[in-house]
Amino acid sequence: MLQAVPGDELTKRLLRRMYSQSGISYRHSVLGDLAGEAGEPFFTRGTDGVWQTPSTAQRNARYAREAPPLFIAVARDALARSGFSPRDVTHVVTASCTGFFNPGPDFHIVRGLGLPEDANRMHVGFMGCYALFPALKIADAICRADPDAVVIVACVELCSLHVQLKAEHDALLGGCLFGDGGGALVLSAKPPRDAAGALTIRSLGGRLLPDSAGAMAWTIGDNGFDIVLSSYVPDLIQANIRTAIEGWLETQAMKLADVSRWAVHPGGRAILDKTATALSLPRDALDVSRSVLNDVGNISSATLCFVLERMLREPCPRAGENILAVAFGPGLTVEMGMFERSG
Repeated sequence: MLQAVPGDELTKRLLRRMYSQSGISYRHSVLGDLAGEAGEPFFTRGTDGVWQTPSTAQRNARYAREAPPLFIAVARDALARSGFSPRDVTHVVTASCTGFFNPGPDFHIVRGLGLPEDANRMHVGFMGCYALFPALKIADAICRADPDAVVIVACVELCSLHVQLKAEHDALLGGCLFGDGGGALVLSAKPPRDAAGALTIRSLGGRLLPDSAGAMAWTIGDNGFDIVLSSYVPDLIQANIRTAIEGWLETQAMKLADVSRWAVHPGGRAILDKTATALSLPRDALDVSRSVLNDVGNISSATLCFVLERMLREPCPRAGENILAVAFGPGLTVEMGMFERSG
């Protein structure tokens, strides 16, 4: 997915530098070619040759058309891998920040997978890159309260629908980082069919970083969703992430040394670099996060699903391996989850 931005030669050079240093080789988009050379056009030129920007309504209409099939597909795949059948599912929790429609994606998953009509449904909306964790907290609470619960958690983001043809830094950086995709998980208190393909949630929590509320934001404009993504976000993370994580681990009677693997949300190359530096991590500690960034870019709330799935593909060196997952989002918010891999 390439970004067509009007501007002078300086802007074009800045774009080339952003893309070449992004750590991203591939991203995916439901739009195909943004200019419509291959498929339905999203951006069109007026009679004066100037690119026309789709309205928020037009972008959201495309989301309402494209998102349900992807929600259904990732939920179906996760359910098939889990060993549970559609009739076992008691709850559906969905998350997305790139569009709205109702009946929502939770409804489409129930109908698309043939789940029980009385399955409970919830949607986590507009929380950004860390939204997987609020969704997991809901599912975790359900499973702890009901030993027979089987919960599908599905995240889908169509970030490319909000590409902005502006020469402003935030718009350029957002267009460089974000792509489209989805991921899903199944949670239950019941034993998994395949322990090697499962994780146990030990704890979930979060922190707000100090003096950072204006550094990252996501608002709805007349021509799509506008992102605020300040260039100093990685520096704020580097300055505060160690204190945030150590403080949370202390409440779990754990230390940094107790973490076996790190599943850090690949919000961008600089975020991964600064996080590794702040936590004094080994050189290869974030290799999985970097590989996901390279292959799909930042898919907001769905990205950590890719990171955890790739970790589960790798051999488990020992039972009881602790994986600490971390995601960042508007606030600045840091959400964390400690997972145990048993096989």
